[in-house]
Amino acid sequence: MTQFQDKVILITGGTSGLGATTAVSLASQGAKVVITGRREAQGQAVLAQMKAAGGEGLFIQGDITVRADVAAMVSGTVARFGRLDGAVNNAGIAGEPFHQVADMPEENWHAVINTNLTAVFMSLKFEIPAMLASGGGAIVNIASILGLEGSDIGHSAYAAAKHGVVGLTKSAAVDYGQQGLRVNALCPGYCHSEMVDPYVEAEPELFVKILARHSAMNRLGESQEVADAIEYLLSDKSSFINGVALPLDGGPTTRLY
Repeated sequence: MTQFQDKVILITGGTSGLGATTAVSLASQGAKVVITGRREAQGQAVLAQMKAAGGEGLFIQGDITVRADVAAMVSGTVARFGRLDGAVNNAGIAGEPFHQVADMPEENWHAVINTNLTAVFMSLKFEIPAMLASGGGAIVNIASILGLEGSDIGHSAYAAAKHGVVGLTKSAAVDYGQQGLRVNALCPGYCHSEMVDPYVEAEPELFVKILARHSAMNRLGESQEVADAIEYLLSDKSSFINGVALPLDGGPTTRLY
């Protein structure tokens, strides 16, 4: 029996990228994984991969920025599996880069904050009661290295949202730690994903320079490396880790540059 056998885990933004990789990995270890997202076809494709890996799962279509959809994601999970043991709040958007603060389009600011911060708050609002009713568990909020430092490529809205996720994570950890619920944030650096890869392909020379500044290991992270860290924070192996913002970045946050 694996550490995730029959654990019920909800992953927002689980239809592609890091969320999909994590969903399939957890399913292969016996977890009952619920993935959410807006794209039906991609959701069903990931669900098929989860089943092929030997796991049981569910896809719930919804928009993470819509309160009623978030409520339905959690209630649908509990209705199907009877409990909620873990959650990965992964859904997010990159927004438009290369805008200094005063030049930031307001619509970009609002879209990024609503999706990357407000939606995490709303997810926690519904996940936490369901998990407390199940006896506790663990939540992993996906932040970013830009939740630990400023952006040097004009991603101020993204950095502001991810700093907010880190603060929200630490506050929730304090609020619910005594009730058996751990809440941590994972802060990935530049990793292969649906969000990053298009930028790499469109601006390869720029990304060579970015890697020189943002990766002491001179490479992008792999999606499975992110999934492994998420699984650690969800598991009992991290049972005394609560309220941390864990960098997963190949080293750049350890230095000044």
